[in-house]
Amino acid sequence: MPVPGGGPSLRAVQITHLGHSCVLVEAGGARLLLDPGGFTPGWETTEGLDAVLVTHEHADHLDRDRLPALLARNPDARLVTEPGVAGQLAGSVDREPEALEAGSSTTIAGLRVTAAGGRHAVIHADIPRVGNVGYLVAETSGTGPTLYHPGDMLEAVPEGVDVLAVPICAPWEAIKETVEFVRAVGAPVAFPIHDAVLSPVGRGLYQRVLGQLTEGTELRDLRDAGQVSF
Repeated sequence: MPVPGGGPSLRAVQITHLGHSCVLVEAGGARLLLDPGGFTPGWETTEGLDAVLVTHEHADHLDRDRLPALLARNPDARLVTEPGVAGQLAGSVDREPEALEAGSSTTIAGLRVTAAGGRHAVIHADIPRVGNVGYLVAETSGTGPTLYHPGDMLEAVPEGVDVLAVPICAPWEAIKETVEFVRAVGAPVAFPIHDAVLSPVGRGLYQRVLGQLTEGTELRDLRDAGQVSF
């Protein structure tokens, strides 16, 4: 399904929500895996990747024990991470992690990846904030929709987002903040991520509230939906 209002000239991007914040993005012949964390099973068997992207260091977004198996299956894939993560992984994996600072971009197999934000959302005043970058992903040709995956951060509100991966429940987040974030981004379509901490009943409740309060954005549930075109 194309992004509403995107027009017939836009080429589709295929998104698979593998679980929690882990998302497989396929566009223009490129394949990117974002946030392969400990709350998501099975991603280490994924093959044919051009890059692995990590928003921040927390274990539900980066499973360091399973990462080597994923990289072994994808010897040519680049490992692009938040700068602090790149420093932590250096020397512990079979390739050099590439640090992508907020405001910087890189090109991966015809896709432009731009980092936004810089800091993880506040969990509590007693818990230091770690680095966190969200990723804007779009074809360099400008012919496809732009995806934004924020990691664990609602502060950065980039322009031009067509498809938003929206965290719906976390220790650092209240639903009122989620609603305002979705409204501010103003993407035509959003889909829930960061949902492993919810029961099925609770997940449904969060989606209903979010959908009711963000009428300008179509909320689509990709859980167990396989590959979905936007």
